Amino acid sequence: MALELEGTLRQKLGVQQGTSARGQWAKQEFVLEYPDGNYTSQAVFTAFGQDKVAELDKYQAGDRIKVSFNIKSREYNGRWYTDLQIWRVAPAGEAKPVAQAPAAPPAPAFEAPAPTLDDMPADSPESDDLPF
Repeated sequence: MALELEGTLRQKLGVQQGTSARGQWAKQEFVLEYPDGNYTSQAVFTAFGQDKVAELDKYQAGDRIKVSFNIKSREYNGRWYTDLQIWRVAPAGEAKPVAQAPAAPPAPAFEAPAPTLDDMPADSPESDDLPF
């Protein structure tokens, strides 16, 4: 599931690097502050991979950004851990492609006029069958 969130970059944590069986890796975590109703909330996101770390390097604390991310959870020794892994960072308010609105249905060729008081039946006490 891919999600997007806009907010303010509050803090970038240090870059972590290492070597695994698959080769070199790098990751960097950062704190994003975002509006949540009447209050603000914070979440820690992970930029995993040298290309994502380099993309995050373009932004500084205080910048408004939009992150596209996936939620991933895993179990380790009976405990569950959840990561918010980004796959894209962009400046907030970046223009999205505008989808074309569907065409309006054609207007009917003939419309009946609205009824007037003259079109209503006359009130008579004999025809009133309401109990009140």
